[in-house]
Formats: sequence, C-alpha cells, structure tokens
Amino acid sequence: MSLYRNSAWFLKGMTEFTRSAFLSTSKQFVEKDLEVAMAGRSFMITGANSGIGKATAMAVAKRGGTIHMVCRNKDKAEEARADIVKETGNKVQRDIIQCWKWLLSLQEVYVHILDLSETKKVWEFAEAFKRKYKTLNVLINNAGAIMGERDVNAEGLEKSFATNVLGVYILTKSLIPLLEKSADPRVISVSSGGMLVQKLRTGNLQSDMGRYDGTMVYAQHKRQQVVLTEQLAKTHTNIHFSVMHPGWVDTPAVANAMPDFHRSMKESLRTPEQGADTVVWLAVSEATAKNPSGRFYQDRKMVPTHLPLAWSHSSPQEELKLMSLLEDLAKTFQPH
Repeated sequence: MSLYRNSAWFLKGMTEFTRSAFLSTSKQFVEKDLEVAMAGRSFMITGANSGIGKATAMAVAKRGGTIHMVCRNKDKAEEARADIVKETGNKVQRDIIQCWKWLLSLQEVYVHILDLSETKKVWEFAEAFKRKYKTLNVLINNAGAIMGERDVNAEGLEKSFATNVLGVYILTKSLIPLLEKSADPRVISVSSGGMLVQKLRTGNLQSDMGRYDGTMVYAQHKRQQVVLTEQLAKTHTNIHFSVMHPGWVDTPAVANAMPDFHRSMKESLRTPEQGADTVVWLAVSEATAKNPSGRFYQDRKMVPTHLPLAWSHSSPQEELKLMSLLEDLAKTFQPH
C-alpha cells in the first residue's frame, strides 16, 4: 500500500502541485478576495525571513497589516525585514498620505528571534509576547525543518519533531488566549502534500525506532499538523483554524533538504509567492471565515486529507492520543 500511496501521490503532484497547475487553477481565483485592507490587524509568521514565510509577510504588509516575524537567525531576519519595508514603502513616495504609511510601516514590522526547536524558549517567548502585546489576530505556523539525520536538542527531543509539531503545539496553545481576545482570530499552519503518504503514528514521535528517513519523518510531522489543526478546531470554536499545502515550491529549504528533487523539478516548482497565495488568502480574505474551521486547503479550495483507497485514516482514539501526548510533553517543558 505504501507503493500505491507513493505512486498516487507523485501522479497527484505532477498534475496539481506544480507551477503550471497553479497557473491553471489561479484563473478561477476571485481577485477581490485579496483586495482588502489589513490596517489594525496583527499577524505572527514563523520562518518569515525566506521562502513562503517571507512572501506571506510581504503580501500582508502591503495590505497594511502589522507583522511579527518570528525567525531563528537575527541577521537573515533583519535583512528580510529591510526588504519588506523597502518593498511596501517604495510605492508610497508620491504624496503625504502614502509617505506616512511608509513611515508607519517602519514601526509595524517587528522581528522576534526564536528557535522553535528549543521547547522551553517557545513557552517563554509566547508568554512574553502576551504580556507585551494587546492583540494577535492571525498566527501563521510556517517554519519547518527537514533533518538529514536524526539529531536531538538540549532537552533530549528529536529536533524536527520539536520544531514541526511540539513547537507549533506550544506556540499555538499558549497564544490562544490572546487570539480569543482579538477580532476574527485565525490560525493557519503550512503543511505539505507529503503528509498524504503517511498514516498518523503516535508510537514513534521521537523517530528513535527503525531507520531514520528525514523526508518521511517530515511527512509524518505534517500529517500530525493536520490532525492537530482538526482537533484544536473542535475545542476552540471561536478561532478559525486551517492547514494548507502550498504545492511544490522553490525555496531554500527545499533546495537544501532535497537537492535531487530540487534539481530535477526546478523548472516546474512554484515561486514562493505562488506557494504563499493560499496562506495569504486564508489569513486575510472574508471568504475564509465562511468556510468550516479545521479544514485542509490547496489553491484556495478545501481538499481531502487522504488519497483515495490509501488506508491512511486514523481512529479518533489515535488522534486524541496524539493530543494527549503533546499536552504531556508540553507541560514537561513549561517554565514554572
């Protein structure tokens, strides 16, 4: 069945995940969905210094939103921030009102340094953020990690799990009270189509059993993100949760983690802006709020979370077990 999943996934990818697929599908997009002003709304974007995260931050900043860039590397983050300020300000040099917007943008793009693989620091960051800021309208969990070999952090956790799953869980759960106090709150997680080849497994969260395959571990984490989104949507009904697949995108992360795939598919990969399109749509459009919470999206449409006949569904008990395990782990590293 894994052979079937892989074959069905690749066929699906070649027809739906490429740049040409985006260009074809985008002809059906409703342009006015993104013709919105976001002044007064705040957005936290993890991994915002490059790729999809930076493209998302740029698109939201152009619409006047306040941006909180959560990044691991300070130099890269500040460089990305300068690009965003320059790009969103370049169009506003011709009159006083536009110049004022540009000056305002200098103050409305914030950089926060955080390594999501450092679990205790995720807790500390989220708690400090809640003390400092009054509102957060949208949380975008974009940062992710694909490891070439198994590695653990200082807390003994497998690093990619700490980044892709536990860090996302802690950041989201800790910020929920702030989101709930804010208008039209939304949480968006950037998953991957690779999760379609994975069935949820809760017995090997630390990937310490069997051979370590970083790409498949990443795909499993992205399956866990889908389940996490579905479960949080059930328990926090006043927040709109969504998870999405950006397609196959030409990003530094893909080039570094999957060089063979990147080399062979480079001409067919989407641009970061194309990959970010559905993230931006989920974050800013009024159409998003009309859809059910907890769903999986691709190219602005709700899509299934399983391939046909793939036997990748999990039981409700298994999904609740994942949430319980994450809660227990999160409490273990919560500062007192």
